[in-house]
Amino acid sequence: MANILVVGSMNMDIVTQVDRHPIPGETIQGNATNFYIGGKGANQAVAASRSGALVAMAGAIGSDAFGLDIINRLAEDRIELDRVVKKSVMTGVALITIDQAGENHIILSAGANNAYGANDVDQLDLARYDVILLQNEISVAATARVLDRAVEANIPVFMNPAPIAGFDVAQLRKVSFMILNELEAEEISGIEIGGIDEAKQAAKRMFESGLSRIIITLGSKGSLYMDQTGIFVEMPAFSVSVVDTTAAGDTFIGAFAAKHADGSTIRECLHYATAASALAVSAAGAQSSIPTEDEVMAFLATIKP
Repeated sequence: MANILVVGSMNMDIVTQVDRHPIPGETIQGNATNFYIGGKGANQAVAASRSGALVAMAGAIGSDAFGLDIINRLAEDRIELDRVVKKSVMTGVALITIDQAGENHIILSAGANNAYGANDVDQLDLARYDVILLQNEISVAATARVLDRAVEANIPVFMNPAPIAGFDVAQLRKVSFMILNELEAEEISGIEIGGIDEAKQAAKRMFESGLSRIIITLGSKGSLYMDQTGIFVEMPAFSVSVVDTTAAGDTFIGAFAAKHADGSTIRECLHYATAASALAVSAAGAQSSIPTEDEVMAFLATIKP
């Protein structure tokens, strides 16, 4: 069984359903508001755990009610939490609006996530883990330190550089698997992506910076895997009714990492992760929408080869 360490963010997601997203300066009426546990780090940890991996979470929360709620919820998914530290600032918060088409707008208030620093990373014992999952929602110093220590320990890092603002392209060479969506790939590569062909060009551009393996997710157009050796795998998306796209990417990443670390082939991992993310967009919320392994396998059993 794969042993995964997730170093990343934990947030309280405050989600409001709207008929449409407001334009600048406009006030609109929300339909309903709910609170969900989120944050890219926590979401990916839950996805990996529900896909059969042993998962430990490292990061920071505040000494407030939101932080306690997050810890209690992650514990329900059997995630190890003794590497989570408390900071004397507010727990991270995400303000999310979701329209009738299921598309979301998100504003992050980093709080304790940004207070998690390089010194905190230095307290981690990385040697016991097979894989590290990393995003871009903790401090720049902590992210850089995780990558440096992972290289030193020869532990593969699966990285999702989101949010993309402030990501250091020089770090690409330290990442074992870069997993990102088309907008993030466009930002890093400078190539506008309209489909698979442009995504392949973007991947090749990123390989020039030292990246070895990449997965680009393209929403309804599926996803692709490429590496420096020339291997290319394309995976179509599943057609489902979209309710809420929040955490779809995190579900894909956590599910893929869990299966890859457990020895599945790239195609098998992509197939499973694509199904997991399809189920995630079919339900509301972040972690509440992430499926279990049994649910993913049941869904795949209904799909014709």
